Amino acid sequence: QSQRELILFVGAFLLLLPWFGGLVLGELSDNFSQCLDFFYNRTPPKGVCAAGCQPICQRYRNQYHFASLYHHEHRAPLYSAYTLSPADGKRPKAFWMYEPQLAFSRANSEMTPFQTPVDQNVIESQAVLQDYKNTTYTKGHLNPSMHQRTKEDREATFTLTNIVPQRAGSNSGPWSILENEVLRKFKAFCNGMMYVITGTMPYMSGAQWINNRVSVPEYIWSAYCCPSYRDSLPMSVRPFFPTYAAVGRNDCNSTQEIVPVNTKVKASVRGYDVRRMSLEALENILTKRLAMPISLFDGQCQ
Repeated sequence: QSQRELILFVGAFLLLLPWFGGLVLGELSDNFSQCLDFFYNRTPPKGVCAAGCQPICQRYRNQYHFASLYHHEHRAPLYSAYTLSPADGKRPKAFWMYEPQLAFSRANSEMTPFQTPVDQNVIESQAVLQDYKNTTYTKGHLNPSMHQRTKEDREATFTLTNIVPQRAGSNSGPWSILENEVLRKFKAFCNGMMYVITGTMPYMSGAQWINNRVSVPEYIWSAYCCPSYRDSLPMSVRPFFPTYAAVGRNDCNSTQEIVPVNTKVKASVRGYDVRRMSLEALENILTKRLAMPISLFDGQCQ
């Protein structure tokens, strides 16, 4: 009798195994294998990080919404990659989330709203809301919520693993103008998918931190790839397809060789200029800055 029960139990367990395999209790992955659809040709950028980086497939409500390359020491993302889709509603009321799998290797890989008090393992492994309190920085989205269609897509952008310390003059000024501009180009000229990667450039020397914990970028950059676009592009728009890029200042006192300063703009946004450029120009800047060859889109999105 007991042998028969054992056989039945083992048989039932084997039937259940595929179901357990479908649950995401995943250990951290060393690649983006679960979310390659957010990259052109399912190919992540090459050369952006040598060590200390963690690919994160950003999962919320049992679905992947975008991808981020997270840097453990910086406690901030180096970039977020997503497919652009205009919002079908308003910006959601922010409820901020963290990444349990950065704190506990066997944790569920769903982003989770912050609880009070915050677990010490979470505090040690990533940025927390306390880091941004009483600082002169805003929480800057790399993947902005208004580039995401559904309410859940937009809510998923409110994880601190998609956020960098950004000056208000940039976040609500020239950088916001750039985000809206990219959205307009997508709506007017892009057929099908637009792949966007938005990332950061740390200081070359004299790194800056908030709360001695979270790395402040000197510049924020963004590039898009729209492989299929309108046949009859106006002459003025042709340089913007299939790829285009930009670099924005996040420090009004930075030198001007990467992005010049327009001294004629109003004081609140002065020094937070955004310079538009070709994908090749951005990759050259990143290659010099990060001291390794950079390729953001497979085959230059051709």
